Amino acid sequence: MNQIQLHRLDLNLLVTFEALMDERSVVRAADRLGKTPSAVSHALGRLRDQLGDPLLVKVGGKMQPSPFALQLIEDVRPILRRIERVVQPAATFEPETSHRVFRIAIPSSIAVVSEILARVNAAAPNVGVDWIPASPKLYGQVIDEQVDMALLGADVARPDGVAEQLLPPMRRYVFARRGHPALADWGADAWRFWPHVMVGMSQAARQTVEERASVLGIERRVGARIPDFAGVAPLLARTNMIANQLPVFMAGDIERFDLAVLQPPVALPDLTMRFFWSARLSADSANRWIRGIVINAFREVATQAEGAVAERLHGVGPEG
Repeated sequence: MNQIQLHRLDLNLLVTFEALMDERSVVRAADRLGKTPSAVSHALGRLRDQLGDPLLVKVGGKMQPSPFALQLIEDVRPILRRIERVVQPAATFEPETSHRVFRIAIPSSIAVVSEILARVNAAAPNVGVDWIPASPKLYGQVIDEQVDMALLGADVARPDGVAEQLLPPMRRYVFARRGHPALADWGADAWRFWPHVMVGMSQAARQTVEERASVLGIERRVGARIPDFAGVAPLLARTNMIANQLPVFMAGDIERFDLAVLQPPVALPDLTMRFFWSARLSADSANRWIRGIVINAFREVATQAEGAVAERLHGVGPEG
C-alpha cells in the first residue's frame, strides 16, 4: 500500500467513499452527493490510487467492498461525524429554555440594573445575571471571556481582541437637592465652592472633569467618593453636595428624590461610552442576545432620563 501524505488527501474523497459504501452503487452515490456518476467514478479512482487498494469492485451488478474498505469505513465514519460537528454552526441560543448565567460589568444605577434584569427575566426566566464591578483588569477579563460584556468610557484605544459599540456622546449635568443654596446664585463660583460627589466607576469621567477644571484654573471640592451611582441621589437629597453626572445614571432618582438639574457652569466635555465584548464572541448567538437586551435597555433608560432633565433644567450656561 502506498504511504499516504495527508496534505495530498482530499477530504471529499472520503465523503464519496462513505456514500459508495452505503449505496454500493455509483449512480445512487452520485444522486446522494449531488454529483454526476462520472465525477464519483473519478473520485473512486483517485482514492484507489492514493490508498493502493481497489476498495469497491463491481460484482454481479453491485459494488462489493474489499476487506480493507470494510476496515477503513469503520475508521472514516467517526472522523467525518466529528468534522461535521466542528464545522457546523453552533446551536442557536434559546433564551426561553436556557439556564445560562451571563456576567456583565456595567455601572450599577438602579434604573439601568432594574431595566436590564426585567427584560432578561421576561424573555428568559431561567437565565441569571452576575453583575461584575469594574476594575483596571476589565478589558483583560472581557478578552479572556470571564465577562460577557462591559461598559466603560471610550477614553482609551480599543484593545485587540475586543469588539465594541460606541454610544453617541452624552452630556453631563449638575444635580443637587431641591432648595440647595447654590440655586440662588449658580455659577462657576458656586460649582467650585460646594462639595462634589464622585463615583469610582473608572478614571475616565473623573479625569475629564478634573482636566477641564484645571484648564480654567478652578479647583473643586470633593465631599465624598462612593462606589456606585445608586448612592448619589440619596446623598444629594440629604446634604449640600452636588454631582456632575450623565442623566442615564441618575434616571428615576431625579424624580424620586426631587432633584434640581443645572447647566454646568464649566464647559465639561461630552462623554462617549463603549459597550464591548470579546471579538471571538461577536457571532455567538447567546452573546448577541444579551448584547441586544443590555444595549436596548440602556438606550431606553437614557432617553427617559434626558426627558426628566429637560423638564427640570435651569441655571446659567458654561463658562470657558
